[in-house]
Amino acid sequence: MKPLNYAILIHMTTVEEACPEDVMEALKGDYSTFKAFNKRDILTALMTAEANGLLEESRFDLDEGGNVRLYFRANAQGAATIKRYIRV
Repeated sequence: MKPLNYAILIHMTTVEEACPEDVMEALKGDYSTFKAFNKRDILTALMTAEANGLLEESRFDLDEGGNVRLYFRANAQGAATIKRYIRV
């Protein structure tokens, strides 16, 4: 099993866009017991990947509780970089 951050990046290359909740839903089968498997840490991983040029923010909306929810996507260059360095 790959580290959680790797799994998050790989997942982002397989979807058009995703928010932290989407990532959690997709990875819960293998990673739900990991300490960092929570919304805050996954959002941090996504934002770090954005800061490093691997992902970009695609949009935002409000969740059911009125909290801002950020969506990210891997552009072509970011996806190619992720796939080059993390073997699926």
